[in-house]
Amino acid sequence: MHKPAGDSAATAPPPSIITKPTNSAQACPYVPPTADQKTQQVQPAEPSAGSPSYISKLNPLNYMPKSISNQRDHDEQSVDLPLSREASTIPRGDGQGTWEYPSPQQMYNAMLRKGYTDTPAEHVESMVAVHNFLNEGAWQEIVEWEKRFSAGLKRGWEVCRRGEENAGVFAEMMARRDAIAGNGEARDPSLVRFMGRPSELTPKARMLQVMGWLYPSKYETEPPFDRHDWFVRRVHPDGTEREKRYVIDYYSAPEDESTGEPVFYLDVRPAVDGPLDAAERVVRWGGDVWWRASGGSVREELAKLKK
Repeated sequence: MHKPAGDSAATAPPPSIITKPTNSAQACPYVPPTADQKTQQVQPAEPSAGSPSYISKLNPLNYMPKSISNQRDHDEQSVDLPLSREASTIPRGDGQGTWEYPSPQQMYNAMLRKGYTDTPAEHVESMVAVHNFLNEGAWQEIVEWEKRFSAGLKRGWEVCRRGEENAGVFAEMMARRDAIAGNGEARDPSLVRFMGRPSELTPKARMLQVMGWLYPSKYETEPPFDRHDWFVRRVHPDGTEREKRYVIDYYSAPEDESTGEPVFYLDVRPAVDGPLDAAERVVRWGGDVWWRASGGSVREELAKLKK
């Protein structure tokens, strides 16, 4: 479910697997993509928080305004909830550190304010953990896109044509080379703002639904239960900046049979707001296709066998 290029279901770089979250505020439980993985699986530690009906109520990085109380204000709250807020690993667009996630108490109060009075208070901690975990994984996917293309489309092709499994390492190597040569280097991206759009399917999600109707044995899938748009500040090596929109579709899947934990699929890619955005998606997909079609993966396996 992680496919770049237009909004076509036919173009996809291999996605990545995200494993169980840790308790560290700075932890980023993310495994780089491999060639054979077809989905990005997110397995939260607490299955009680896993239903899409819960997750779809949450906006990414819900930085609660001061008007949202961080106290136990409602008689219907059955248990005390933690008041502490966890720092994310996601830089703020204004340069003021990283975004903060809401405390469980703030999340509960906010959901009551929005009319979700059926939310069990005892599940809120797990809901917040899943909310935070999904956002960390989504941000790491965005960072991978930025590593490839923040220095330009030509650099993106040089990186992507090495195949998905090699792209991250090669991008870092080229960035270090530029820094040593004094050519300037792209700075890390930051998140400017975000919005939830759960009632609006992306063009790609709509196309997948049509493909599922036409070819159910191959493409049938439930529509995403949520959609987010994240606006990211990209800083190019020459110091110029550009605000870039990314779209994230959230899909649910059957529980993991071995653990009973819920599984979610994240489809993270640049929004097609112009020709350059479409080109980045095509280049990432096409680079991996080129790598495999030219025998790059075979050469790599043979080299490993010779060692």
